[in-house]
Amino acid sequence: MILGMDMRERALQALLQREPEQKAAAVTALHDDWLAQRVPLWPHAVLTVPMDSLACNALPGRPEHPRLVAPRDLPQRSPQTPAGHAALIHAVAHIEFNAINLALDAVWRFPDLPQAFYGDWLRVAREEALHFSLLQAHLHALGYSYGDFEAHDGLWMMAAKTASDVVARMALVPRLLEARGLDVTPLMQARLARSGDMRAVEILSLILRDEVGHVEVGNRWYHHLCAQRRLEPLAHFRQLARHYQAPKPRPPFNLDARRRAGFEEVELQALNEIAAHPD
Repeated sequence: MILGMDMRERALQALLQREPEQKAAAVTALHDDWLAQRVPLWPHAVLTVPMDSLACNALPGRPEHPRLVAPRDLPQRSPQTPAGHAALIHAVAHIEFNAINLALDAVWRFPDLPQAFYGDWLRVAREEALHFSLLQAHLHALGYSYGDFEAHDGLWMMAAKTASDVVARMALVPRLLEARGLDVTPLMQARLARSGDMRAVEILSLILRDEVGHVEVGNRWYHHLCAQRRLEPLAHFRQLARHYQAPKPRPPFNLDARRRAGFEEVELQALNEIAAHPD
């Protein structure tokens, strides 16, 4: 336990941590302390990134590798080769590492929210840390490690765009970008099963189960904030997607998982309409 810091300050410290294993350990320790009521919460505090960290662009904390490139510049590797197979696992590990940062950022950045908001996102951070650790261990079993392949920074770029608006953050990160994982994970599992990597299939089953809950957290808080601010959720989501130039949703959609994650039928219908007529 770090004396003198509340839960949100410790979340910021974990976010600044560069080494993935140490970040995961810090998140786990913080969540344990939170559940045991060993750490206070000061929801009204307006926190800032320490000047030395801000000066060296240390938010979020991440290791020197992987090298970040534009999505179009990611090398194309056949999943039938050992390197291509490992690169696919690495891509999922990178998403989970980013997801730790996204959840921690929601905890420290946005003041004046209910205690449950901070508890929800801290729990999400801990589950994402577990996901990353499982994938890192699997990469090691394949002879690789996180950082061995290039990656892109799309998730964090949207987090940076929405840093000043918690409603936009809930709308466009968990409900849009992270919800994409609900759609693609079953397809990834089928590909990995064909290659005989049943351990990866098992890990992705755990991830999919938890990610339904994570998207549900984003959905629940988005609708809560819209109700509080008298915003119509679907119309406001469309406005935010245009304003922040969010990527368009792409089918096929895992409608069952999305329903369990709290999407309403009118939202799912709109999702299909947007995909069919993106402009």
